[in-house]
Amino acid sequence: MLQSHFLRKLELPEFIKDSRLTASIIIALSLSLLGSIIAMIMNPLFGLAMLLVFILTVAFAIYGTYILAGNANSFAVNLSYRIKRSEQEAMIKMPLGILLYDSDHQIQWVNPYLQLYLKSTDLVGHTIESVDPDLNKLLNEAIEAKTAENHLVDWDGHRFEMVVQNNLGVIYLLDITRYAKIEDKYKAERLAIGQIFIDNYDELSEAMHDQELTSMSSYVQNTLSDYAKKFNAYLKRIDEDHFLILIHMQELAEMEKDKFSVLDKVRQETSRNNTPLTLSMGIAFGSDSLSEIANQAQSNLDLALGRGGDQVVLRQPGKDARFYGGKSNPMEKRTRVRARMVSQAISELFKDADQVFVVGHQRPDMDSVGSGIGVVKLARLHGVKANFVLDTNKTNYDVGRLVTLMQQKNQDKDIFINPDVALAQVTDKSMLVMVDHSKYSITYSRSLYDRLKNRIIVIDHHRRGEEFPENPMLTYVEPYASSACELVTEMIEYQQPANGKRVLTDIEATAMLAGIVVDSKEFSLRTGTRTFDAASYLRSIGADSAVVSMLLKEDIDSFLERTHLVATLKMVKPHMAVLCGPDDKIIDPIITAQAADTALDLENVGASFAITRRSDNTIGISARSMGKINVQIIMEKLGGGGHLSNAATQIKDVTIEEAKQKLLDAIDEYEKEND
Repeated sequence: MLQSHFLRKLELPEFIKDSRLTASIIIALSLSLLGSIIAMIMNPLFGLAMLLVFILTVAFAIYGTYILAGNANSFAVNLSYRIKRSEQEAMIKMPLGILLYDSDHQIQWVNPYLQLYLKSTDLVGHTIESVDPDLNKLLNEAIEAKTAENHLVDWDGHRFEMVVQNNLGVIYLLDITRYAKIEDKYKAERLAIGQIFIDNYDELSEAMHDQELTSMSSYVQNTLSDYAKKFNAYLKRIDEDHFLILIHMQELAEMEKDKFSVLDKVRQETSRNNTPLTLSMGIAFGSDSLSEIANQAQSNLDLALGRGGDQVVLRQPGKDARFYGGKSNPMEKRTRVRARMVSQAISELFKDADQVFVVGHQRPDMDSVGSGIGVVKLARLHGVKANFVLDTNKTNYDVGRLVTLMQQKNQDKDIFINPDVALAQVTDKSMLVMVDHSKYSITYSRSLYDRLKNRIIVIDHHRRGEEFPENPMLTYVEPYASSACELVTEMIEYQQPANGKRVLTDIEATAMLAGIVVDSKEFSLRTGTRTFDAASYLRSIGADSAVVSMLLKEDIDSFLERTHLVATLKMVKPHMAVLCGPDDKIIDPIITAQAADTALDLENVGASFAITRRSDNTIGISARSMGKINVQIIMEKLGGGGHLSNAATQIKDVTIEEAKQKLLDAIDEYEKEND
């Protein structure tokens, strides 16, 4: 008890007060005292000497403990002072802005470092809003975010890492401008790789003299070189119609702002010289692997060409694509040589399949069904089992008439197969042919697509979109063709059987002719010489135009519904008309498309948009154009796609009026881009 009182009186540090150390000292002193007593018994003089030593030991121990305690206390006090002084110095001098505020956002204290940014000496007692409105806005945004995590903010021409502890009323601002500039410089100087292709170089060069060809080639080279030089890019010609371009991201951003004007320049100037050339570009960026960027650039170029050319596709791996250009009608540049090569390639692929399933898009029209029938007969010509996937109990009126007519004539009753039956029959050696579409999201049987997605052939006349099969065995996408029936007809022409038997019956040829008539709007849209050649061939093998008219006749109810829809027409822009169906009634997409077509026949209507409800949660928009307005680009802004003159989209969970507003916003954006 006395010992504890004595030790407390000395104000010993904690390590001296430790009971284990105290016990050790007591034991040592006790043993020393015991030794003195024993020595006293054995020899009084020696005992006195030992007692004296014991007393001195106790005295020195007490004195040493006192000195040690004093030094330890002095060290602790000095250390505490230095820590507090360092904290104060840090609060004042460290490069971290600190601001204390109260519940009314009045400034209570600002450290000198932050005061340099606020540029005012009189701060305390003023609101943050009155001192710096921008800082107050950043504070409010951080408070609304309800998180203590760091925010990267731009303030007063600097980049800061900002932390707000609203419950304590503290703002911390760390200036990271230097590091932000390094990061921005790194991003700005990342490399983008592009490939440039002259779309129709081969076709034009075939009809040119050497001098004209040299002049045209030099013009393209010089124009592209000047354009690349303008944006500090590296351009290298790979061959006659192919260029490589390397560019930094900051210059690529400037090219995007310029909207790749070189495309318009080349197209317009060469057109004036009667040698119309168009360019396609595929540009990729955003990966640390140059190999991956280069492969993506090639993929982007393929996408641009698949969409008809005369455009630029920008996309980084794993992200959505951005499209520029595509303002002109795609030029007809396919040749009969290509048609024959595709026809032969498809025949060889068919020979390796045990069964071929042909599938159109959802709610298949005459072009989808007609081209599908043609592919089925093409496969059967080589002895391969083939069927067109269709539920004959759920068809549009024109397709329904065709099915009924085929059944009445007792021809090819087995040409159609139910989707469920097809899925049950499929094997690993089966093959799927997608006709009149290339987007897997709108294919007639998604289950069949998923089962055979590695054994797919695509035959389509729509511009290629992002939703394209990853690894098709063969792709025949020709956006300048009038219809899929036109493409398939050309392939059939090169597949005449040796025994003289006909590939198509009269009704099958009629179905394909009906497909061409429907998609070309009776040969008035997207119609080239090849379209008439295909129609002529079909007529020569038995297609009946009278039967085509019968198949495409509209029933009275559909006619009245279409007429009512056309009656809602309103001009929303010069030469642009919008038709809106009722929000509480589901209208067939075919009727919607027909209404949009009908509107084009009216005076001063260059483009029409028909908006109707397709299901309880889906609004559909069918867009048509006479060619000057690119409705495909407008529909792509709403998640759809199609042709320059024929496109569509679907919007989920909106009303008719909301869909109309989205359409108007897309039209405004399109007009700004094309000013």
